[in-house]
Amino acid sequence: MSILLETSGIMTTVQDLGRNGFRSFGVNPNGTTDKQAARLINILLGNNENEAVIELHFPAPEIRFEQDAIIALGGADFGAKVNDKPIENWRCVSVEKGSLLEFTDRNFGARCYLSVKGGFETENWLGSASTNLTANIGHKLQKGDAFQFKIKNSTLKIINRKLSNSLLPYYSKFPTVRIVAGAEFENLTALSEQNLLKKSFGISNQSDRMGLRLEGQSLYLLDSQELISSAVNFGTIQLLPNGQMIILMADHQTTGGYPRIAHIISSDLPLLAQLNPNDKVAFHLISHEHAEEILLQNERDLNLLKIGVKFSQREIQ
Repeated sequence: MSILLETSGIMTTVQDLGRNGFRSFGVNPNGTTDKQAARLINILLGNNENEAVIELHFPAPEIRFEQDAIIALGGADFGAKVNDKPIENWRCVSVEKGSLLEFTDRNFGARCYLSVKGGFETENWLGSASTNLTANIGHKLQKGDAFQFKIKNSTLKIINRKLSNSLLPYYSKFPTVRIVAGAEFENLTALSEQNLLKKSFGISNQSDRMGLRLEGQSLYLLDSQELISSAVNFGTIQLLPNGQMIILMADHQTTGGYPRIAHIISSDLPLLAQLNPNDKVAFHLISHEHAEEILLQNERDLNLLKIGVKFSQREIQ
């Protein structure tokens, strides 16, 4: 074994960027809830950005390393320590054989991600290592579970590589996230449209990886016509019959029959992934063209990071 879970933690799973291309068969994509965090730490380590990571919630498990490794953490700050020494998120950290990684405080956020240089040995289904508990694919990690590393002897020397703050998501307990209009947006009453864009909404304690249920001002449609089930996506905002909203998250269904009033732009989904119950969110409407520009800029930034990491690795080999 290369790592061993000495305690279980809560809802600890293996995830990658998702099981894509099978929604027409009713297979939802799953994957990390905060995809930006997973991509960033994998790129930082020199991994393929789709390498599997361990998604952690607080309380998180204690993890014992059975061989030397180079790791990176991203997403939520859970007060990570290696052998009682605090370590930072978004930085490559060398870990010696026998070391214990533990998480002592939920300082900020909802989900933390652990990646290792070279990646974990995982079992794939339909091209993905992502856990789908509803379909009994993969499983919640429990005390005693172990994983092998793909790199058996990590001999590559890595400089003290850390992500620039300019690349990090602007996490907040009360973010304003950007949305584009959904198919039924124009069916909102004028007052409801105004409330959607000017009011704030709380995160319900009934939220999970499937969706964030919101609590706040009720919204209404001009008419209550019955809709045919249509495709939905990570970030789709549906209006429920009681006037409240739900934002679909990583484990969302493939189709839905509730009105799709808006969609969170993909670049702002990480902000939602780090919200806990009783946090709040507000919305800002932008055009599809502006959303595409933001997405393209994000991909340019990630590509520049990949190039920088490649040059860095050449220098130290």
